[in-house]
This record gives sequence, C-alpha cells and structure tokens, in this order.
Amino acid sequence: MATTPKATPRKSMVAGAKTAARTAAAKTPTNAAKKAAAKKAAAKAPATAPGKPAAPKPAPKPAPVEVKVKHKLVRDSFTIPKTEYVDLESLKLRAADLKRPTKKSELIRAGIAVLKKMGDKEFLAAVSGVPSLKTGRPKLAEAKKA
Repeated sequence: MATTPKATPRKSMVAGAKTAARTAAAKTPTNAAKKAAAKKAAAKAPATAPGKPAAPKPAPKPAPVEVKVKHKLVRDSFTIPKTEYVDLESLKLRAADLKRPTKKSELIRAGIAVLKKMGDKEFLAAVSGVPSLKTGRPKLAEAKKA
C-alpha cells in the first residue's frame, strides 16, 4: 500500500501565503528606493553601451623602485674666459651659503639642464649672448717672454 501525503487544511495554506507575502513585501524596496539605488550605482560605475561588458579596472601600479644607474662619464677640457670662471666660483659660494655645497661640474650640468628646458627662442637668446672663443689652448704668458 502506498502512502499518500497528508492534506493540509485550506485555512493554514491561505494564512501561510499571506505571511509569506507580507515578509516578501517588507524585503522588496519601494520604487523610490530603487531609483535612489540606481542613481548611486550610475554615479559609481562608468557609462557603458548596453550589451557591452564594462572594462576591467586596471590594477594599481606598485610604487616605483629606485634603480641606481651607472652613468658613463666623459672627461673633457675646455677654455673659459676668466670672468666666467670667476662667476662659476661665485655660484659655488652662493650654493654653499644656501647649505648646498656644489662642484663646478654640477653647476655646468645644472646650466645644461636649464638650457634643455628652454624653448627655441629663449635658447637662441641665451646662446647668442655668449661670445665664441678661439679653439685650442691659450698661449701662456711665459711662452711669450721666451
């Protein structure tokens, strides 16, 4: 003999359905709440065309790691007028007064960096303001006497 499920009274089914409907209604948001939630989501998410998936967010970049690079150094000599050489010395003293002792080569390199940042007009004006010199070593005063 097969067992049949017990029939539940009709009143309890109706009462249970009403209770379930009440709890479901309490859990579902109202239209105003739905609109507010949609506005917040739209403000956070970028606008994408319908049917297209949103682009994945790029991974945060790690902090840059300083890598010491050995620069190849070049040794060179050049001729400079005495007045500009004195200016180099005064700039060295000025840097020392500012609590930043500096070498002549650092000053020259700083000047090159400033020239690189200039526009073409400013660069030409700065270069035009410097008189050109004869190439080669200057004659020594002692060599003239002999």
